Amino acid sequence: MNIVADTNIFLAVALNEPEKDSIIQLTTGMVTIAPEILPYEIGNALTAMVKRKQITPNEAMSALSIANKIPVRLAQVDIPQALKLALDFNIYAYDAYFLHCAKSSSCPLITLDNRMKQVAIKLNIELLE
Repeated sequence: MNIVADTNIFLAVALNEPEKDSIIQLTTGMVTIAPEILPYEIGNALTAMVKRKQITPNEAMSALSIANKIPVRLAQVDIPQALKLALDFNIYAYDAYFLHCAKSSSCPLITLDNRMKQVAIKLNIELLE
């Protein structure tokens, strides 16, 4: 089965967050898909965490290395359609890219973001929890 995974899923695994084991259990045997912006969003999130002193630069580099080893198929997103979703639901465009990816590919979404979950439900996107 294919699933669309949000950036926070990759970060939770790479940073050994408490959700890591349940994420691995839920996604084992799945083909993971994400919008093609995923690597850039991971890099941005890691630098933000370093700036907030949540992780060190070395931890950021290590997390990036781990995240890059997670198999994922990067998918193109229809940016105008995703932007419309972002505007309709008052969410960030980055979140809309993942929602659009799940909707257009008819795949379940896995995310740790409660607002994305709410919008996914409104869009009739199945959630993997």
